[in-house]
Amino acid sequence: MVSTKIVRIAAIGVFLLGMLTVLFLLPATYPEVSTIAEGAATFRELSDRFVALAEAKGASYAFEVLKRAELPPDTDFHLLGHAVGDVLYGQKGVAGIADCTQEFRNACSHAVVIGTLNDFGAGDTTLRMIDDACKKAPGGSGAYTMCYHGLGHGVFAYFRYDIPKTVAFCKQMGTREYKEEQFAQCVGGAIMELTGGGGHDHDLWLLAREKYLSSKNPLSPCETSLIPDRAAYFCLLYITPQLLALAGADAGHPDPATFPKAFSFCGRIPKSRQSSRDACFGGFGKEFIPLAGARDIRAVDRFSDEQYKEAISWCELAAAPDGKRACIDQALGSVFWGGENDARASVRFCSLVSDDTLRTFCYTSLAENISRYTPDRAEVCALLPAEYQTGCPLGTLPSTLRQ
Repeated sequence: MVSTKIVRIAAIGVFLLGMLTVLFLLPATYPEVSTIAEGAATFRELSDRFVALAEAKGASYAFEVLKRAELPPDTDFHLLGHAVGDVLYGQKGVAGIADCTQEFRNACSHAVVIGTLNDFGAGDTTLRMIDDACKKAPGGSGAYTMCYHGLGHGVFAYFRYDIPKTVAFCKQMGTREYKEEQFAQCVGGAIMELTGGGGHDHDLWLLAREKYLSSKNPLSPCETSLIPDRAAYFCLLYITPQLLALAGADAGHPDPATFPKAFSFCGRIPKSRQSSRDACFGGFGKEFIPLAGARDIRAVDRFSDEQYKEAISWCELAAAPDGKRACIDQALGSVFWGGENDARASVRFCSLVSDDTLRTFCYTSLAENISRYTPDRAEVCALLPAEYQTGCPLGTLPSTLRQ
């Protein structure tokens, strides 16, 4: 009899707990998840809906919807993140960076630092405010310098798409402690804005593209005096959309048949400048991962084996062996993303590389990424196949495994 009462009491308790859970979690079901994209004919219309949602219910709420929303293939989630981040900055100012997360390739923190620049100008006080905000950017050890990449987008627009003025401003951000990487990342963001932005002033942006991009010099402006040597690597890393366009690729759905020609532009860089070649070829790997996943960067570490294999096969279209390696390297970097994504996905990615030499290179690169970005290195290194674990915590592999 007593046991029956206990069972009944327990059942009632479970029922009440369930009801409380439903009541407390109901607001987090986000009804807009399944409706926000209904009937949206253009990206602009979709962006406007997220902005309206952020203004009505708060930017943090809109970000939660963006994480879960059922959106059309090839939607640019990073740009949508910027749109919501702009609203967050309007609502909370620089302090809004505390509400940011690293989803959408750090779009939120990028929007906050861009807003700071636009509101406070380009003086020393603003530089300090931006640096402080970037140090608070969410994510791992790479989030701080990547924040300056986001800044570069805004700096370029702020200076009316003028590269010399943008470079001069970005140069002030570099420090010896970080080997001037803030400067280089800032310029990289500006080049990315040049090749695929234009949302701030489209007509002025088009004029800048005519001025700085050239079919006669495909690697312009990276291979000109406009870009200092310290920033040339990131310039070449982000010039990829221009190379694809010159090869005849459609920006929305590029045909892999155009990839060999696009790769060939990087092959013009002499092998004596290996770092520049690596950046140029590597830029394709950076693009191929989102492209294989219909640009849904919310779930890069949950892409299927087939999606990873597709990106790998595209990298293998590079004629030069070092081009293949650099492309695989940056594709892996896009999956690992500074340790922010599930490391098992990066191990799975490397395991899918069929060529023995490239697969070994992939695991070597993964070991280096783990060493650079991951605090619990031993635990993550244990995910690698046994033959690749020796030396992994130090970011090295035995010489017998290196090619």
